[in-house]
Amino acid sequence: MLKGSTLKALDVRILRPLIEIRSAGKRKLHNPDGRHACNILNIKIDRVLLCFGCFFRCRGSQQHNFGSSTHRSYITFNDLRNKNRRYTKKELVGYSMQEMYDVVSDVSNYYRFVPYVKRSDVHTQDNSGFKADLIVGFPPLNEAYTSRVSLNPPQLVRSECHDGRLFNYLLNEWRFSPGLKDIPDSCVLDFKVTFEFKSLLHSNVANIFFDLICDQMENAFIQEVRRRNGPPSIRSHVLTSNRS
Repeated sequence: MLKGSTLKALDVRILRPLIEIRSAGKRKLHNPDGRHACNILNIKIDRVLLCFGCFFRCRGSQQHNFGSSTHRSYITFNDLRNKNRRYTKKELVGYSMQEMYDVVSDVSNYYRFVPYVKRSDVHTQDNSGFKADLIVGFPPLNEAYTSRVSLNPPQLVRSECHDGRLFNYLLNEWRFSPGLKDIPDSCVLDFKVTFEFKSLLHSNVANIFFDLICDQMENAFIQEVRRRNGPPSIRSHVLTSNRS
């Protein structure tokens, strides 16, 4: 939990440039040199992103234990210039492939247990999958879009969107493979999220929360499998984890 002094310092570092952005925007309306006004506005936006980036880089440098592995998160200047985001994770879990598949493919109930999903409606079903209309909100963005969900039970759930308002494309992919030979109720899951924002500003803001959102989403599925099937047969172990 953040202490009051930390929050106060963060407020000062973030709110001050935001106020300057608002002032710069007003000056743009009365400034005949539009290019100069735009440059001022871009500089102010960069300062906001740097305030966010520096703060969360310090916070992200702390170690977080997930199972038996250690995860570190950093925000770099390259992140601030990249509209593409990619997150992959391979994990050994104490549930069978079928148990994991049943939850991940249950898109119509995502709004009940997946963080930030406010609505999930399934339609246009066929032999290979279906389409789903989703409304997803994560700080400070909201997006309504239609995904094409491809299914290959109990090995694959793949969701793709190419017509979002904020995204050029969005891909979520879950792959399940056999786990430990002597523990049938176990499997290895490969989780991948990759997307490209249309706006660099949206990408930079979302980047601050990217790791947290991905971890929360994956954990929500594990918790839902546990709710439906009981405790896992073994403790989860993160095998690999990567973001770019």
